[in-house]
Amino acid sequence: MADRLDPYKTLQVDPEAEDEVIQAAYRRLARKYHPDVAPGPEAAARMAEINAAWEVIGEPAARSMFDRGRAAAEATASSSSAQPSPAPAPRAGASMNASGASSSAAGQARPAGSGQGPPTGAGQRPPDNVSPDWTSGRSSFGGGYDHSMRRADGYGAEGPPPGRPSGTVLNFGRYAGWSLGEIARRDLEYIEWLDRAPIGRNYRQELDELLRASGRRRTADRDAGDQRGLYRRR
Repeated sequence: MADRLDPYKTLQVDPEAEDEVIQAAYRRLARKYHPDVAPGPEAAARMAEINAAWEVIGEPAARSMFDRGRAAAEATASSSSAQPSPAPAPRAGASMNASGASSSAAGQARPAGSGQGPPTGAGQRPPDNVSPDWTSGRSSFGGGYDHSMRRADGYGAEGPPPGRPSGTVLNFGRYAGWSLGEIARRDLEYIEWLDRAPIGRNYRQELDELLRASGRRRTADRDAGDQRGLYRRR
């Protein structure tokens, strides 16, 4: 149950995962535990946890706020554990002094003019040194995709596909419902990003063909053909 309190563990993604990966994980789990597919109280409770996790890290701004709070709490806990434990207070009753003689620790006053002050350090805790303005330094836009390239956020934010579909149709991200060929005609930068992202592994061959056809990536045969042998007649 403790793991499910962490939205990343609930959605089964890494805390450093990209926004599109979190969206795809949420949709996959929602299809698995939806009441129409998996009726029963356990599935309903699991679906409620999945929706709660999505509310926390589904949007970039909410996710950034959660990450900062969790990082600050971990830093505070680490600082507290590194603090020295306070010295135990002396027990009331008899105690042995350096010479071995018994003396009463309770109610015994020091003689005036002895030059000895009250003991220091007993029961005192040094203050925490963690700044309240501490942040994790994480970008509020997630990682792996430059914000300047993002014209719209959210599932299906680009709207309906323009037509002339070609290739696999995506079911995640802002181009949900678009084929890879339609995306390549509109946004080659997104195709290049998907080729680098872990979520694009299943489409690697199609992405490679699209990038080569657009001139963003040269074929191995062409590169080899441009090289002439050392003693080859020109």
